[in-house]
Amino acid sequence: MQANHYRLVSYGIFVVLIFFTLLTFKHYGISNDEEVQHVYGRLLLDFYQSGFQDQSAFHYKNLYLYGGLFDVIAALLEKANVLWLWDMRHLLSAVFGLFGLLGVYKIAMTLGSERTGFLALIVLALTAAWTGAMFTHTKDIPFATCMTWALYYTIMVCRSAPAIPLSLSIKLGLAVGCALGIRIGGGFAVVYLLLSLLLISLVMAKGVSARLQYLVKSSWFLLPAALVAFVVMAIFWPWGVMSPSHPAEAIKAFSNFSFNMLTIDDGLVTSIGEVPRTYLLNYLMVRLPELCLLGLLSLGVVVVLNLSHYKQYLAATELRIFIPLLVAIVFPLAFVIVDKPALYNGVRHFTFILPPLAILAALGIDRAWVALQSSKRMLVTYGVLCLILAITTLVELVQLHPYEYIFYNRLAGDTAKAEKQWESDYWSSSLREASRSLQALSLPTRKTPYLVAVCAENVQGSAYLDKRFEVTKDWVAADFYMSSTNMNCDQVLQGEVIAEVKRLGTLLAVVKDRRELVGEARDATPAPR
Repeated sequence: MQANHYRLVSYGIFVVLIFFTLLTFKHYGISNDEEVQHVYGRLLLDFYQSGFQDQSAFHYKNLYLYGGLFDVIAALLEKANVLWLWDMRHLLSAVFGLFGLLGVYKIAMTLGSERTGFLALIVLALTAAWTGAMFTHTKDIPFATCMTWALYYTIMVCRSAPAIPLSLSIKLGLAVGCALGIRIGGGFAVVYLLLSLLLISLVMAKGVSARLQYLVKSSWFLLPAALVAFVVMAIFWPWGVMSPSHPAEAIKAFSNFSFNMLTIDDGLVTSIGEVPRTYLLNYLMVRLPELCLLGLLSLGVVVVLNLSHYKQYLAATELRIFIPLLVAIVFPLAFVIVDKPALYNGVRHFTFILPPLAILAALGIDRAWVALQSSKRMLVTYGVLCLILAITTLVELVQLHPYEYIFYNRLAGDTAKAEKQWESDYWSSSLREASRSLQALSLPTRKTPYLVAVCAENVQGSAYLDKRFEVTKDWVAADFYMSSTNMNCDQVLQGEVIAEVKRLGTLLAVVKDRRELVGEARDATPAPR
């Protein structure tokens, strides 16, 4: 196909993704963190509306350690009262996700061609940890999207350096500021920029003096970016600029962030503070779609087979636009291995690494496609393999809907095995469907509501139940019990299973009737490992 054909197909994919978003955003359940995040957004609005007098936001749990960009926007949209709050948040998060896909497309085109952009779009769209998560991971996806655009502008800056246009510097500052306005982890974008410029100076300049001059001149042109980033961060994370020590305090908190919670890594259950250094790598290996893994493998093979060519390429000026992409992948992985931070929920906290990996995989498929041009048979075989992997993943995602984010590739085994050996429905999204099953029951009318225990945040059950039911924290007294099967929480309370949520033959959530239980049978027991 010609370049314009790939462009048209890519536009078509965007249209499909937009329609998919509009048709399905109401299918997704409330996630565990959403209620507190939204309250934080409201409190930040109160801070501004009170003329900076109401500082409740900075004393609400540990949310002050985060920026509130997404949550402030959501709190503002809530006032319009156009959609139900939680559906509105999910649609807003999905819009961020779509912009993330657009960012990936633009980066891939910049590093390759229209075909590369098309391939990167396909790879990320098939990555369930992105498109399946973009409705409910209302902090991870917006943050990753801002990081993606920061990477795009970093690449453009590296192409222009040391004489960086003012408009480009401002755009970079906006992207980095938005990332910092969500999480202090946006500092990674600053590290990517600095490391990239340092490495590029080694390629573009000869001698210590010339390299130093290159870096000083680049830094001068990037001063507007720094100013804009600071202002944007200050707007959405005011606590972060109230004291010079606050950013460092947030970094320290997240580097040592740990609490009483378990996670699972290929069947090994551990405290989140004691996960192996390879935890993130292990999850990437089983969470990325097979097409992405094939692309990464293809790139490795092509590079090895053409090593002499790439050695010459190291001296080429165009190398500088690839350096930020490699830094954006290698640095966070190295950080996790060396620093060994507390991790849980698989790749969730490092969702921002998925777009760069999708781009790298697309480059691998594109380079392999070029390398196989001399053999029509090999080219067709490779193309058919890519198509089969893409279709297989797409079919499975359709079957998992709306729980696409629990997808694991074949390296994790079949779905039933994967959901036991790795983190499953950790957001308890399946409780929305479970709640509807409970609400559909024909129950005797009584003066007091039926008590429902929920193995999640109360709002994840109460938001979907009518006045016949009341979510309670007194689990022993509960008439019904709703739980996802993640980490065996469904086994904490006994009862007759009256409803199940299943996908691909895998049990995701249950509803239990406890009304006939008496004595010790009503007591809660620890979830078995």
